[in-house]
Amino acid sequence: MRDHAEPGIRTQHLRVLTPADDDEFLGVRVPVMRKLAWQHRALPLEHVDVLLHSRVHEERFAALLVLAEQVRGARGADRKALVDFYLARTDCVDNWDLVDGSAHVVLGPWLLDAPLDSLDLQDAQDVQYAQDVLDELAGSARLWDRRIAVVATLALIRAGRFEPTFRLTLQLRRDPEPLIHKALGWMLREIGRRDEQVLVGFLDRHLAELPRVTVRHATELLTPGERARFVRTRQGVTAGRGETHSH
Repeated sequence: MRDHAEPGIRTQHLRVLTPADDDEFLGVRVPVMRKLAWQHRALPLEHVDVLLHSRVHEERFAALLVLAEQVRGARGADRKALVDFYLARTDCVDNWDLVDGSAHVVLGPWLLDAPLDSLDLQDAQDVQYAQDVLDELAGSARLWDRRIAVVATLALIRAGRFEPTFRLTLQLRRDPEPLIHKALGWMLREIGRRDEQVLVGFLDRHLAELPRVTVRHATELLTPGERARFVRTRQGVTAGRGETHSH
């Protein structure tokens, strides 16, 4: 990765990612890291762990990409072990690009396999349900854990399973962080990409409860008239409450 470092990319990353004080950036493009991760997809987990705990941002990113490759090729208990490895180290997933590059491709495949809740299995004991994992992440004090929960549902959305995203949207609608509001809007937009009627129905029912930025992102792919209807209505609700701050 150091051989592929570019000063201009490093400057760009420093501008858009607002890293922690002790982060180090090399300036490596994401496609380069993806190629390197694929080439090293058999990297032992103990080495993935070392990379995940590095203060070099790209090393953490590469570790997550390697983990995603391993999850893609694993099944059953082996996949669950990799997911547990990821969930035990979410403190290393500490910026939006790391979340967005890993949640739906590391946690997401397991969510597709796991029972969503106790209604999916009869007489099951000691089963970890997908919704329990999402709820635990969504209830975390860490911003990035909450964003992991939201972005992980992209895998479910692509499989036509929208309810977990709707549930998290209502659960996190009063989250104090704009990065959560934006992620919710992004996931809702992805639902609308696949079933616009379902998205419009959800917005019609819950519009007054949702942050304005969530509504703006969620409606980006709607027709101009339909989008304007939702945005204007949401602005009217905010004005009626006397809110002056933006989300």
